[in-house]
Amino acid sequence: MTSLVIRGGSIVRSHEVVRADVVVVDGRVLEVGEKVNAPAGAREIDASGAWVGPGFVDLHTHLREPGLEAAETVESGARAAAVGGYCAVVAMPNTEPALDTVALVSYVLARGALTGIDVAVAGAITQGRRGEKLAPLAEMAALGVRIFTDDGAAVASAEVMRRALSYAKPLGVRLAQHCEEPSLVEFGSMNEGALAGRLGLVGRPALAEELMVVRDIELVRASGASVHFLHLSTARSIALVVAARREGLDVTCEVAPHHFSLDESACRTYDPHYKVNPPLRSPGDAAALVAALQRGDVDAVATDHAPHLPESKDLAFDEAPAGMLGLEHAASLTVEALGADGDPRAFFALLSRGPARIAQLRASDVRVGLSAHGGEVAVGEDANLVVFDPGVEWTVDRDRLQSRATNTPYHGRTLHGRARATIARGRLIAENGEMC
Repeated sequence: MTSLVIRGGSIVRSHEVVRADVVVVDGRVLEVGEKVNAPAGAREIDASGAWVGPGFVDLHTHLREPGLEAAETVESGARAAAVGGYCAVVAMPNTEPALDTVALVSYVLARGALTGIDVAVAGAITQGRRGEKLAPLAEMAALGVRIFTDDGAAVASAEVMRRALSYAKPLGVRLAQHCEEPSLVEFGSMNEGALAGRLGLVGRPALAEELMVVRDIELVRASGASVHFLHLSTARSIALVVAARREGLDVTCEVAPHHFSLDESACRTYDPHYKVNPPLRSPGDAAALVAALQRGDVDAVATDHAPHLPESKDLAFDEAPAGMLGLEHAASLTVEALGADGDPRAFFALLSRGPARIAQLRASDVRVGLSAHGGEVAVGEDANLVVFDPGVEWTVDRDRLQSRATNTPYHGRTLHGRARATIARGRLIAENGEMC
């Protein structure tokens, strides 16, 4: 029997924040109260000055396995997630080969079961992510897949997306869209605008994202199905989703930390670590995303953790691959965006409760061995918890990250807030930036 006692933290529930201790025994929360008695042999975790809430859930993690294990594996990505406070991640399907069959999904699920956290899988919408023929959605859904996406590429054909939505609805699954109209972003490497012109780089316009959001909102309206919009990066995209949600359409959206903590000005040095798709946008868009987070207009913060080999990021800006690491500093950037007076309930809504709801990870799913995530810190709940210190300062060091890759744009930057302890299925798996 494994037992833990979390002492003196602020328990963050969806409706309140209370000071209490938490007793965890054999994978579940056994007791929540003031000055609880510790079971014999229990390990105690000091949570004074920290928030205790449901472990983070990432909707958007690139684990690179199979095919690109030199940059990341399921195991190394899970370590990075644990240090960042995550108890569950959703592995994206743009691997080599793409996760578009039962066999490949089963492989990643089996690899994930060997880690200390829960690894769910997003299946590809189309075969090979080529946007032409639908992948076997029903077969993958039978394994427990609840999100499907061709992430890294949009489903460009409206007819293919419409057929996919018609299949998805009776399966009870959600499609997720990478919103960039391909014909508008070909050869582009940064945000289209005056700065791209001065730098001599081809731009990727905000319009490419917004047109895809408009199109898929209309497809949701016609089909009655669900769509999740990945890594939205513009003020107008968020406004479109908010308006659709007010109409009662089943649409959700995420934003990535780099889109609200950085802007296109970072590209002035031609450093490929700042290259990402969709690109870093204008300062106005970045500020608008922060405001949207603070208003509660965004359903989730998702990392879009995208590891790359060092040699690939040593190429010229327009030749290097897009993407950056995110798992180990996403929570820090989120707490900074919410502000010193930010509500910790909003913090956990963005990093845990919202993502768990979208990924359908609240209920245990014995088919894929997932425990429940995003719930209350309450007696009987699965003990997937994070102790997060919002006041601590730490400096990002790319050489000390758990990921196999080092392509973080935040190297040398001092951040506020960090996971003090990550508890997955009742086990302490990470503490103070290190694996246990």
